Amino acid sequence: MRWFLGGILFTVIVAMAAGLVLVRSGRGFSAREKPTAMETWVAQKSRALAMPAEAKSRMNPIGNSPEVLAEGRAHWADHCFSCHANNGSGDTALGKSLYPPAPDMRLPATQQLTDGELFYIIQNGIRLTGMPAWGNGTARDEEDSWKLVHFIRHLPQITLEEKKAMEKMNPKSADELAEEQEEERFLRGEDSHETTPEHHHH
Repeated sequence: MRWFLGGILFTVIVAMAAGLVLVRSGRGFSAREKPTAMETWVAQKSRALAMPAEAKSRMNPIGNSPEVLAEGRAHWADHCFSCHANNGSGDTALGKSLYPPAPDMRLPATQQLTDGELFYIIQNGIRLTGMPAWGNGTARDEEDSWKLVHFIRHLPQITLEEKKAMEKMNPKSADELAEEQEEERFLRGEDSHETTPEHHHH
């Protein structure tokens, strides 16, 4: 316990020093800047220290299968796309504007985490980042998170066909929905610019 608290104190001191360097350099705390190597190290160290030992060692209780992967893929497309992109690259407008930016989850920094660590992060989020806590304490929610863990493992091998299928499941803005409806009407041969009937006043 003493080592744990000492580690947290050390990380806080380093983080404060990094902040002082940023202020003195004139960069301030703008989220437009790329995180420095020191900030990245502090964030990774803090995450590691905050992760309970039992969380790291948890095994995925859901067996992997094409059906499980499909469910994880659909959940990702609907809930995770905005920040992480369908392919896990983080290359979205929102993902790139976060501080730190959403990571490329296909890379070793994520893929080398244990299943338990990935599950814990999905359920509990990461403080001082854009990663929220998605867990609500229900068995169904935990099952969905474990399926997401399987899909995260699959991200480095995701296919073009999978990404195209996911695009249809991504959340749509009002403008995007209107555009899709316009295209559907056009394909059905309907007049997309129908005039509204006149109102007669008696």
